[in-house]
Amino acid sequence: MRAVNREKLASAALIVGVFVLWEVSCLVFGISEIILPRPSQIIATLIDRWPALMPHAVQTLYTTLVGFALGVGAGVVIGLLIGSSRLAYNVAFPLLVGFSSIPKVAVVPIFVLWFGSGTVPAVLTSAIICVFPVVVNMATGLATTEPELEDVLRTLKASKRDILLNVGLPRAMPYFFASLKVAVTLSFVGTVISETVASNRGVGNMMLIASSNFNVPLVFAGLFILAGLGVALYVIFSLIERRVTGWANRKTEFAGG
Repeated sequence: MRAVNREKLASAALIVGVFVLWEVSCLVFGISEIILPRPSQIIATLIDRWPALMPHAVQTLYTTLVGFALGVGAGVVIGLLIGSSRLAYNVAFPLLVGFSSIPKVAVVPIFVLWFGSGTVPAVLTSAIICVFPVVVNMATGLATTEPELEDVLRTLKASKRDILLNVGLPRAMPYFFASLKVAVTLSFVGTVISETVASNRGVGNMMLIASSNFNVPLVFAGLFILAGLGVALYVIFSLIERRVTGWANRKTEFAGG
């Protein structure tokens, strides 16, 4: 059996084991569903309430993808601007770190004041929370171009644009796709934060209402939906990364013997 298949089986076994342990522990210790519902109760709630849950899941997925697209677009542009110049990198990076340090839940009320409650604040929160990892990875990937290589290319009459398009961007691709996997999960965080504060739709809003009604299985059903959506998008971007930047992995494997 190949090592990759063994790892997948081990991962699946671990997940199943965690849920079995969770189920058995709740039964043995008599844990109330108000404190911690059993996985079987959560799954039953998911199945029973799915017609009502699906619109919330679709709304959260839509908001996340729109915010993710906006955040990645802004991150790529900013990353290119500061990554193509060491001076710009050194000047702008402290500002980016300061911006990233602001708790994103603190900006939701500002967005509500500007745009009202609803989808727009959720989209913007989802966007700003995923900008920083894209910017950092893009700038870092562009910075991997050695100065000696740039000097050689300039002697061959290559312009700065040629160096960026033919050397910098290809080298930045592995970093970029690695940042997408982080950014898409962060986008879900931003969406749910905003939905719990300033929305009347979405999984986050549904979980808030369920918790106020002490419907804990429904709250956990929302968590399961978010986990499923997050894992699905993570896997999709992992497959895209493997397809687009497979040359980088092959190069690493070859170098390692």
